[in-house]
Amino acid sequence: MYPFRNILYPTDFSQNARAALKYAAAFARNDGGRVVMFNVQSAQVPRDLLKSPAKAFEEQWLLQVRSDAKNFLADPSFQNIDVEAEFADGEPSTEIARAAVEHESDLVTIVTRGRKGRLSRAFSGSIAEEIVAESPCAVLATRPAQRDFVAHRDGRAVINLNRILLATNFRPSSVAATSLATQIANRMGAQLHAVYVIGDYFDQISAMFPEGGLAALTRLRSYVEERMTHLARTDGSRAVTHVAEGRPYEEIVRLAAKTEADLIVIGTAVHNSLFGGSPVLGSEIERVIRNAPCPVMCVPAGRVMTPLPAFVASAVPT
Repeated sequence: MYPFRNILYPTDFSQNARAALKYAAAFARNDGGRVVMFNVQSAQVPRDLLKSPAKAFEEQWLLQVRSDAKNFLADPSFQNIDVEAEFADGEPSTEIARAAVEHESDLVTIVTRGRKGRLSRAFSGSIAEEIVAESPCAVLATRPAQRDFVAHRDGRAVINLNRILLATNFRPSSVAATSLATQIANRMGAQLHAVYVIGDYFDQISAMFPEGGLAALTRLRSYVEERMTHLARTDGSRAVTHVAEGRPYEEIVRLAAKTEADLIVIGTAVHNSLFGGSPVLGSEIERVIRNAPCPVMCVPAGRVMTPLPAFVASAVPT
């Protein structure tokens, strides 16, 4: 799982996409890995687009793609790194997932932006979340204006991780995320924080059923404290543990800001609707990605089935 040897960097060649470029380059440089710069178009791109002279192509859009690709490949962050460009046509999330499998990728780095305004050449929030949902490997999701953990030294992108926040629920979906967060913290010498959020729905149950609800909440609090104590003792990183109560995404984002976390690591249990449709994330994970003050590393776990079509059809407000 870690270190990351094969990194997939999907890009639309927009300026904001360079934020994900520096992470792909930094991890590749740090771990001795390689980067596949991946671009998806609505029409087929010739295999020799970058090797043949510009005069070999008449379509203006191909010339633009060729120019953009060469410009990104020439980024100083890629200096002395094994990087290649690859093109595909089709649905971005599907093609990116296919490429991740084909290249046996360990990490996908993407930039996501909110739903405000019209986005012509960028991964909107929904597309980025589809990529996270369909990816077979960890996905690092970043947004512009976030606190980052890549520094530039002598023209090179290097990793500078001080604090990692692991969001866990002790379910199978958190196992891989816990392992990866621990490995990265140990390798980078970063301080690991772990948080479990007791959802605010337990307060609602306690209010509706004072006797049974309060007893269940008390048992859950005791169980969580015990599990967090065990995690702090056995994770290998002397994790600083936190237990919060409230809306999960709000508490995770709040704690990430309070601890000045450089990275949030979270397990992503993906849902398949019984009514069909593409795999989708849970709404709390989507909100973490959209509101986090730092990059979010989403680590895939097994898919689960849900009969709720709203997971597919309803937009999640920010």
